[in-house]
Amino acid sequence: MSTKDFVEKDYYKVLGVPKDATEAEIKKAYRKLAREFHPDANKGDASAEARFKEISEANDILGDPKKRKEYDDARALFGNGGFRAGPGGGAGGTFNFDLGDLFGGAQGGAGGAGGFGGGLGDVFGGLFNRGGAGTRTQPRRGQDVESEVTLSFTEAVDGATVPLRMSSQQPCKACSGTGDKNGTPRVCPTCVGTGQVSRGGSGSFSLTDPCVDCKGRGLIAQDPCDVCHGSGRAKSSRTMQVRIPAGVSDGQRIRLRGKGAPGERGGPAGDLYVVVHVDTHPVFGRKGDNLTVTVPVTFDEAALGGEIKVPTLGGPPVTLKIPAGTPNGRTMRARGKGAVRKDGTRGDLLVTVEVAVPVDLGDKAREALETYREATAGEDPRAELFQAAKGA
Repeated sequence: MSTKDFVEKDYYKVLGVPKDATEAEIKKAYRKLAREFHPDANKGDASAEARFKEISEANDILGDPKKRKEYDDARALFGNGGFRAGPGGGAGGTFNFDLGDLFGGAQGGAGGAGGFGGGLGDVFGGLFNRGGAGTRTQPRRGQDVESEVTLSFTEAVDGATVPLRMSSQQPCKACSGTGDKNGTPRVCPTCVGTGQVSRGGSGSFSLTDPCVDCKGRGLIAQDPCDVCHGSGRAKSSRTMQVRIPAGVSDGQRIRLRGKGAPGERGGPAGDLYVVVHVDTHPVFGRKGDNLTVTVPVTFDEAALGGEIKVPTLGGPPVTLKIPAGTPNGRTMRARGKGAVRKDGTRGDLLVTVEVAVPVDLGDKAREALETYREATAGEDPRAELFQAAKGA
């Protein structure tokens, strides 16, 4: 991203929060928008994918207190396309000049650039990787890597450690990341090793972009490596053991900091994002932190009441008391037998009873039901239904 794009983007507007929003408000707004525009929920929608990237970029800046302060400080210096001056700064309070003079330590005009001290250099150095060295090659953060993993229903509830094979761009082993066969790349003459070039003419801001000649590396191979063709990066695959926390749900995206591609020149590693897919279970279902199960009961158990055994996931069965007159479809709760929550406690097991109707009846059972029918011949369970239908 160029410095111009960085300063001109209104990340507060992207997340729909005020400039004095708290960290909690920013996080809440990001999570809501991320769920709405996540590519998994908008498959094939390019505009939703672009919006998701914009939201993630805004959260990366505003969600980090240090980056947010640097961003706010930088935007506070700009007004109507110019530099916001103090008293005596000119008509309208703005004037244009080359930021390269300020950051490069050049002296000029009344007071000179040096009169601003190190404050502005610190702010813009942190944002735009300019610092004060001018020709120093900057560390580069490694790329983020995304992978997918499929868990069984039980693994998702209890957590699991799974092997994960990942492919990412890493320093080329053939040339030790230099891009040069002999390991002796030269400093890029275009950016003088900074990996960035300035643009903007007299009377306008001097803004920086990644150098197109060295692709932001600051170095150019004299004899390009046959494997990476001078880029210093090569595709690499590795397998690592990843711990998936208990209680993950289908489609959840887990972020593992520093587990992505390694950085360059001492830069930090990127992050690993794991999208979790969960297989279904033949007996149990899930609603948030609660597990669900449907248990058949006999007619006499539902009518007269009784105790039944109910299976649990990975544990011994529990005994539930069925009250007399329990209707078909009633749901009861076995506390603490559900999925693991973030705080380590467990949700509940929601047990729905389903009255089983026998297909074949023996002579005694049929005789008993006939006797029951005669005993309840005066009762009509559908009487209220017809009354309600007439009154509607």
